[in-house]
Amino acid sequence: MTDASFPDSHHTPDDGTQPFVPFSGERSDAGNGSPPKPLLAHLEALLFVAPSPATPAQLAAALDVSVGELEAALQALEKRYLDAEMGSGIRLQRYRGRVQLTTAPESAPFVERFLGLETGSRLSRAALETLAIILYRQPITRPQIDAIRGVNSDGVLKGLLLKGLVQEVGRAELPGRPILYSATPECLQYFGLSSLADLPPLNLDEPATPASLARDDDQEGL
Repeated sequence: MTDASFPDSHHTPDDGTQPFVPFSGERSDAGNGSPPKPLLAHLEALLFVAPSPATPAQLAAALDVSVGELEAALQALEKRYLDAEMGSGIRLQRYRGRVQLTTAPESAPFVERFLGLETGSRLSRAALETLAIILYRQPITRPQIDAIRGVNSDGVLKGLLLKGLVQEVGRAELPGRPILYSATPECLQYFGLSSLADLPPLNLDEPATPASLARDDDQEGL
C-alpha cells in the first residue's frame, strides 16, 4: 500500500462539510505531552479502514503530522487498548515496520464462533513446529527448516502458505537460490502476538524434540 491509498488531507469537500484540519500549533493535551485526542481519533479511524497493514510514514502523511508525532500517537493507542480498566477487545499489531488493528487474544473464541471458524481451524503438531521455527529464525529456507525438524516440511509449508500464515519474502544467496519464508501478520494474530517482541525467549539449552515426535507431515497434515 502506498501513500496514495489515503485521501488528500487538504481536500475540500464539495458538499459544504468542514475539511480535515491539519494538526498545527498546539500539539498536546493540557501541556502534558500526550497526543491530542483528535489525532488519536483520526489515527484510529485510518487504522480501522486500512485494507492492509500501513507504515507509520503513510499514516503520518495522511494526518499531516511528523513520524515522531505519529509514533507517539500509536503508543498512546496501544496503551489505551492494553488498559485493563478499559477492557478493549482491540489490539495494535506491529510487524515488519507496519501496523494494523487486530482483535484481542482473549476474544478469539467468540470471534471464531461468530465467523464460523471453530471447525478445522486448529493446526497440527507439524504445522506448529514449522511455524515456531519460522517465527524465531525468519527469514529461513525450507532446507533449513527440514534440518531443524529432521523431516521433509514441503507439505506443511504449502498448507501454511494456503492458510496465509507464512509468505515468501525472497531467495537466499545460496546454491540453488532457495526461497526464503517468513511469518505473516495473520500468523501473529493466530498466536495472539502484537509483535515479534512478544515471543517468549528462545532457550537453546532445552533438550531437542525427540525424533519419535517428529512424524512426517504427509501423515499429520495441517
